[in-house]
Parts: sequence; structure tokens; C-alpha cells
Amino acid sequence: MSPFAARYHIVHETRYSYETPVSLSRQLLHLTPRDCSWQRCLAHRISVKPEVTAARERNDCFGNPVRELAIEFPHRSLCVHAESTIDVLPHLPALADRALPAGPSPTWETVREALAYGSRPVLLDASRFQFESPYVRVKHEFASYARPSFTPGRPVLDAVLALMRRIYDEFDFDPEATTVATPVLKVLAEKRGVCQDFAHLMLSCLRSQGLAARYVSGYLLTQPPPGQPRMVGADASHAWVSVFCPELDGGRWVDFDPTNNLLPDTQHITLAWGRDFADVSPLRGIILGGDAHELDVAVTVTPVVETRGEAALLP
Repeated sequence: MSPFAARYHIVHETRYSYETPVSLSRQLLHLTPRDCSWQRCLAHRISVKPEVTAARERNDCFGNPVRELAIEFPHRSLCVHAESTIDVLPHLPALADRALPAGPSPTWETVREALAYGSRPVLLDASRFQFESPYVRVKHEFASYARPSFTPGRPVLDAVLALMRRIYDEFDFDPEATTVATPVLKVLAEKRGVCQDFAHLMLSCLRSQGLAARYVSGYLLTQPPPGQPRMVGADASHAWVSVFCPELDGGRWVDFDPTNNLLPDTQHITLAWGRDFADVSPLRGIILGGDAHELDVAVTVTPVVETRGEAALLP
């Protein structure tokens, strides 16, 4: 392991219990962490109960590894257990001041113009993250909310950082306030929600300014209280945003976490990215039967240290 890398062991377990038997289930899983320049998946396995009838693996249109499952016989429960070991390298951009990344980035207007239709070169990989998607809206309400942060001539990363800080300061984290179906306009109006809502809100603001920004799903190490052991299942899936800056380090994406008011680094583990949650939902599918169901999700993120060449989990 690199002396600069953080290594994690991650367990993500999803369990459905159905009121009546399900006769057919087809599921799409985004549970395999993707490899990228700052992250390497060392080991990964997915186990499913009951045993699947058919399965295949592929990459989706964003390059995320996905697994498709089919269960074609009656069953009253579904348990998907994903287990991974991941190395994450430091990947903050080379900034003059990491607390305020204003110096190296171009103005936000310059970035918007570079992404505009008819620009050369055409930045196709980034431009597909400029538009509305199922959970992200491009509307004047979001442009108005973002406008105080996007003053004329302001460096783009400085403006995005200011927007992130405003969301962190002005919105309350409230797991009871929203569901996956809550419109992002309601989140803006009521100023409360969870990490998924804050990511969709920030994406709506950025895309309404003409910028390219994508939704990132993954995990965040949760620190237990001092003197307390790390509890199994106490962690959770997380979400943040990534903004494209064409003139930074030759063109790169920079991550921002509005829920925690920071730039993600080795404490964030990337699972997948897309336009919004709909593109990267950890588990989604269709079933025949089942009626009502109960859902339980447990995530455990455990740091790993090497001792005399062997890996050991931290308590």
C-alpha cells in the first residue's frame, strides 16, 4: 500500500422482506466501486440470497461497473451483500490555497463559454452533465439562489466553494424531511434534507449557471465518539458533486461535499457517478408480486492498516 493511501474495507448489505412471494425479480446493481486515477479496488465480491437465475456484468454509459441479476422463482426476501477493499490516494487539486481555491482556476464565465454549444474543442464528456435530469432541474430559481456566489469575474472554484458553504450554512440536515421522490424545488424552499438532496440542489444551481457538474455516490468514513467502538452498520451511503474545470491541471473534475462543507479527499470512497441519483442507485429493479415490503440497509466502512506486511482492521 502506498504510504499516502487510505485503505478501507466496506460492507454494504441490502435486505428486502416481502409480504407475499415475488415470482420474478430483475435488479440493476451499482455496488462495485469504480477504479479511477486516485482510487483502486483491490478486492470485491457480491453475494445474493436467494441464488440468482442469471447474472451479467457490464459498464454503463458513464463507465460505472454494474451487475444485472434475475431471480425467476418465488421468494419472500432478497439480500444483496457487497464487500470491497479500496485504496484511496490524496487527490485534492494543486491549489494555491486549499482552503480557498481561487488562484489556479479560470473565471466561471470562461468555463461556461468553453462548455457552450458551438465551442471548440467540443467537451462532450463534460457537456452531458450540463442539462436537466430526473432529479436535477435547470430553472431560474436555482440560478437566482446561486447568483450571489457567482459574481462577475470570480474564479470558478472560488464561486463553487462559496455556493457549497452557503448550502452548508443555510440548509438543515433532516432525514425525516424528504424522500427519494422529493422535488429539488421543495428542498430549496424548505431548506432541509439529506446528502442526496443537497447534492441535487447544488447540481441544479451549477447547471443553471451553465456549468457541468455530476452526481457522485459513494461512502464516507464515520468516526465513532471518543472511546466508543466502530459499530457495524452505523455508516451510510453518501453523495456529493463534482464540477468540471477545463483549464485546471489540463482539465479535470473537482469534488465538493455540501453536506460536510469540504473538498473530498481520502475520507471519501467513490462508488459511481452520473447525472443524478437515478443513474447510480445502488440497487433498483422491477418485481412481480411482493405487495408491501420492508427495506433494511446497513453500511460499514472500516479503515485498514498494514502490520508487518499484513492488513488489519482498525477497531
